[in-house]
Amino acid sequence: MTTLRTTTRPESFSCATQPRPSTSFVELRNSLRSDRAIISPLVDQLTRFISRYRHGDNFEIELATSEALANAIVHGNQEDPDKRVYLSCRCSTDGEVSITVEDEGQGFDVDEVPDPTTPDKRLGKGGRGIYLMKALMDEVCFERRGAVVHMRKGFASRSRSEGEEK
Repeated sequence: MTTLRTTTRPESFSCATQPRPSTSFVELRNSLRSDRAIISPLVDQLTRFISRYRHGDNFEIELATSEALANAIVHGNQEDPDKRVYLSCRCSTDGEVSITVEDEGQGFDVDEVPDPTTPDKRLGKGGRGIYLMKALMDEVCFERRGAVVHMRKGFASRSRSEGEEK
């Protein structure tokens, strides 16, 4: 089920940064079954939605969202088809994007997730999802022991090379 709404009222974003009160936004909400096969089509739909409000390359948002959905389905809900994943994507009219992915799992201790960049983990088969989300988005935070992830990409986000001084 997908719903779409437009508002100027700021709603809660649980990370440190709150949306600017004067900025209007459009929000897409979706509830989906725990099936890995739906990740790619859903992210494609979400990317088209985001592109209406945020111009340029949205690959970082696309990849971070794919990782968050995969984590929710595989690790959070253990691919249980009776459990749901809830996605909310809010795009402000100036291009800021906030995404929330919530699963019905038990959660995990975010601080216990091993660093995938250590020599003994670099060649491992998995474990890079949270690392990628944090590297690609401006802000990432977790609630309910990791069963809810909030991600934000600011409207004034610059590429890494533009943001670095020479």
